[in-house]
Amino acid sequence: MSTIFEHKPHPYIEERKTRGPSKVSDQLPKDSASGRFNSWLAIKITSAVGTMWCAYAFAVLALISLPDAIKHGRATIISWIAQTFLQLVLLSIIIVGQNILSAASDKRSEATYKDADAILQEALQIQKHLEAQDRAIEQVLSTMGALPVSPAQAVAPIDGALPEAPPDSPAG
Repeated sequence: MSTIFEHKPHPYIEERKTRGPSKVSDQLPKDSASGRFNSWLAIKITSAVGTMWCAYAFAVLALISLPDAIKHGRATIISWIAQTFLQLVLLSIIIVGQNILSAASDKRSEATYKDADAILQEALQIQKHLEAQDRAIEQVLSTMGALPVSPAQAVAPIDGALPEAPPDSPAG
């Protein structure tokens, strides 16, 4: 390995190899039985209510009370729409929409994770390439070290500029 540079991998790289992308199950409580049960129950209820079939069932349930609302006049109809129909039906539809958006977000998150992993692997390959180049350069330099080098044969700096002539020699 080159003595001019020492690669120090970021500590997160090793941690990341074992962990993988975040998942919903990683966010659930694990410390108490009541916390685990409450999370499990909330997920089951949300999964059941967050379906279009549940929205249809709620719409039918709300429509059962519509004739009574019509009998009692405009104020009752408005109240029925706002408090019964919209709340019951929209609740399920909103959950369905959130589930769809969440799945899309999870897919984007997974793709971002894979992109970051690919970039990391490419960076590691670049690091190995640079190490191989360093070894080759050191080998060339050690071979050339045995040969005398005149100022005219000196290598130009990296920026491409030619080295300045020494002050005691004519510039030309």
